[in-house]
Amino acid sequence: MKRKATYKLRVTRRESLHVHDEYDHQLMLVEMEGTPLHYEVGVAGEFVSRRSVNFHDRTGGSGHMQGYAVTNFQYGSVYSRFEGHRDGESKVTKGTWETYKGTGKLDDIKGKGKFNVTSGDAGEFILEMEGDYEL
Repeated sequence: MKRKATYKLRVTRRESLHVHDEYDHQLMLVEMEGTPLHYEVGVAGEFVSRRSVNFHDRTGGSGHMQGYAVTNFQYGSVYSRFEGHRDGESKVTKGTWETYKGTGKLDDIKGKGKFNVTSGDAGEFILEMEGDYEL
C-alpha cells in the first residue's frame, strides 16, 4: 500500500562537536519531535507522537546523516531507520527510510521509501515521506 505523510519537526535537543580536521567539520546528535501536517489514518488509528534521534556528519553544512524514529499511533507503533544527505547550499536533506519493528496492530509492518526535509520556521523542519507498506 502506497502512503504519503508530511510532518512538522521541532528540535528538542542538539549537541554539536567540532572535529578540527578542516574548517566547519561538525558532528551533531539531534533529537526531534514531530506533529503531522498531513497523514491518512490507517489501521493503527489516530496519530499520538513521533520522535527521532539523528546523527549528522557535516562540513560546511553538507554531509551524511542517519538515525532512528518511532511513530506512535492509537493502536500501535512503528520503528524506522533512515539515512540521507544534506546539501548545504539548498539546505535540503534527501534520503531513504525503512521500518524494522512494529507493535500492536503494526506488529508485522514492513515498509520502505524516500524522504525530503526542508527548513521551516526557526528550529523547525518539514519532513515529507512516501513509501510502500505491507501488514
